Amino acid sequence: MQTKFGKVAVLMGGKSAERKISLLSGQAVLQALLNQSIDAEGIDTKNDFVMNLAKFDRVFIALHGRGGEDGTIQGLLEFMEIPYTGSGVLGSSLALDKYRTKQIWQSLDLPTPKSRIVNINSDFTELVNQLGFPLMVKPILEGSSIGMTKVNQMDELANAVTIATKYNCPVIAESYITGNEYTVAILNNSVLPMIRLETSRDFYDFNAKYSDDSETKYICPCGLSDSQEKALQNIMMQAFLAVGASGWGRVDFICDELGQPWLLEVNTVPGMTSHSLVPMAAKQAGINFDKLVLNILALTI
Repeated sequence: MQTKFGKVAVLMGGKSAERKISLLSGQAVLQALLNQSIDAEGIDTKNDFVMNLAKFDRVFIALHGRGGEDGTIQGLLEFMEIPYTGSGVLGSSLALDKYRTKQIWQSLDLPTPKSRIVNINSDFTELVNQLGFPLMVKPILEGSSIGMTKVNQMDELANAVTIATKYNCPVIAESYITGNEYTVAILNNSVLPMIRLETSRDFYDFNAKYSDDSETKYICPCGLSDSQEKALQNIMMQAFLAVGASGWGRVDFICDELGQPWLLEVNTVPGMTSHSLVPMAAKQAGINFDKLVLNILALTI
């Protein structure tokens, strides 16, 4: 039994729209810890759990979305003086908010697609004049492409906004960038090999991420030259640190046809499932899943 970590809670599930994915991530993380003789226990935060936390020495957060990536659980653990994985209160809260993340990037001259806050009463004609078509419409506080719609023409816009509004948070419309989509995983201030994503779907949506085993391709090495990849990795690290993120996480972006990168979002608790991207990047760097989980946990010491 490894004793230096003490008793470890793996927080998973919760009440967010990403609950099912979080349960998969949490179970995978828990098994990896148990494989390495760590005294670990899984806790579903959908149920009463706060009083139970007092018996743990540290926490591995495997919660996705609100309640896990928004600074609330981080604030609770700070108050209880229990070390935890990932970003702190501020970094978590900012990174989950796609719109404020983009505002910070814009203030630092980091490239990100133009966007506007929208609702069903917005002037869609003015919006399209500003951003053009196609557009991505998305709730600002959801991940895993939940509630996202690609809009190609005016008569699709109202329905897309209505879908995103169901998630009880502000909605943004964002200029759609045509090009190759990439993700960069970050672990303890090191950037792991980039992954290029390819899908036969209109965009890298929820099904492309979690269901399309044969249709979604993950290319790592990503196919760029070493110098190109290094330059992009540096930009992604800047983007990650700009929102106060720390420990580990992921930055998603698109390179347009001219090779210009466009930042999309930061994930401070990325997925840890069989389809997840951080474990793929770690494997390319010679770090197997169990070791990856242990390395993330070690950042709490």
